[in-house]
Amino acid sequence: MKIEQIYTGCLAQGAYYVESNGEVAIIDPLREVQPYIEKAEKEGAEIKYVFETHFHADFVSGHVDLSQKTGAPIVYGPNAKTGFDAIIAEDNQVFKLGNVTIKVLHTPGHTMESTCFLLIDENGKETALFSGDTLFIGDVGRPDLAQKSNITMEDLAGYLFDSLRNKIMTLPDDVVVYPAHGAGSACGKNMSKETTDLLGNQKQFNYALRADMTKEEFIKEVTDGLTPPPQYFPQNVKMNKDGYDSIDTVMERGAQALSPIAFEAAANETGAVVLDTRNPQDFTKGFIPNSINIGLNGQFAPWVGALIPDLKQEILLITEPGKEEETVIRLARVGYDHTLGYLKGGFEAWKASGAEVDSIESISVEELSNRMKSDQEINVLDVRRPGEYVSEHVEDVPNFPLDYINENLAELDRDKTYTLHCAGGYRSMIAASILNARGYNVIDVDGGYGAIKKSELFKTTDYVCPSTLK
Repeated sequence: MKIEQIYTGCLAQGAYYVESNGEVAIIDPLREVQPYIEKAEKEGAEIKYVFETHFHADFVSGHVDLSQKTGAPIVYGPNAKTGFDAIIAEDNQVFKLGNVTIKVLHTPGHTMESTCFLLIDENGKETALFSGDTLFIGDVGRPDLAQKSNITMEDLAGYLFDSLRNKIMTLPDDVVVYPAHGAGSACGKNMSKETTDLLGNQKQFNYALRADMTKEEFIKEVTDGLTPPPQYFPQNVKMNKDGYDSIDTVMERGAQALSPIAFEAAANETGAVVLDTRNPQDFTKGFIPNSINIGLNGQFAPWVGALIPDLKQEILLITEPGKEEETVIRLARVGYDHTLGYLKGGFEAWKASGAEVDSIESISVEELSNRMKSDQEINVLDVRRPGEYVSEHVEDVPNFPLDYINENLAELDRDKTYTLHCAGGYRSMIAASILNARGYNVIDVDGGYGAIKKSELFKTTDYVCPSTLK
């Protein structure tokens, strides 16, 4: 028997490859499925099942493509309704995989179809739990994503309490928990950096599994402090329920290499978002006017999902040479399937063509300090998340979170210049590029709050541990 976690840091997502006696199950696969197929072929094995723990909100699963390419059926738990052929399993139904058994444990709460898959080895021992978004390491799935007119967040939290107590906490302590996400995912609020653990440890240290916790206490604690989910979540759920274009079609469409002239013509004719995925430090020195910077070397896909409202929005790419295909794949992971192509030769080709170039001023924290001392009208904005800001910030600097920039633009004045910082510079350049493209005057602070704090040039609020904030 073999269990392999295939973890993708950008999405903080864990997919699983489970093999026994030449038969393979893939659990919660990513959008690009060829690596799973190639891995099985290399092992001389056959993919027999594609298991889905629930309708994922934060990424588009590869279940449909993987099933079509391999013939392996897609398996969901009870209550799932799909727009494609799938096995809707019953609670406690078992599936044979080589010499092992995978048992369905229906665990509603995160969503109503949420299901865990319990691996029972060839000796009948309960060995591993693929817990989806029901149980994380250090946390449990948020219960607000599947609210409807007839079911509230509190109702879902109550179901989750029962699922955890009646289906999961009754399992042996030495069962290994394999969740769908780790720290950095928006599907929970207190996830550990660890991506697996023994269930016994979770019973001891996970706040939501306290043995003395009442249902009322559980509901209050798991619903407290939840931030609004990213706007693309419902659209990803719909794609996972109804199906989507093949990843092969998406890749073929997005792999069009465009000369600077063709790139500019496409931008003008289609109204596509021009997305520059280079590092912020390179972007600030020079970029195509009105382009948006979301660096590939960060939480790229989640930020695209949070800031580009329409999944059908056409996109044109500027990337580092050699990163074109990776960028198209990472966009497709969160449902952005309409990349029209990329700038051949990258920004250097654009610059060499003599086309117009824009830039954003980036200043050091020392320069920021000098300007704040000499100019009482300087407008500094902290674009970190509200929790980060409340924990610690520069005195008298307001919070303008990147997460909600599209909703809050009306608060800004185009006649003013805004100086932006985040924690380290990644998010502030995203914000600066968005504001610059919409006609606002902006300056970026190099190094962000980390550099501000280290410099000791600014008065900051006393630090408050985020875990104590409500």
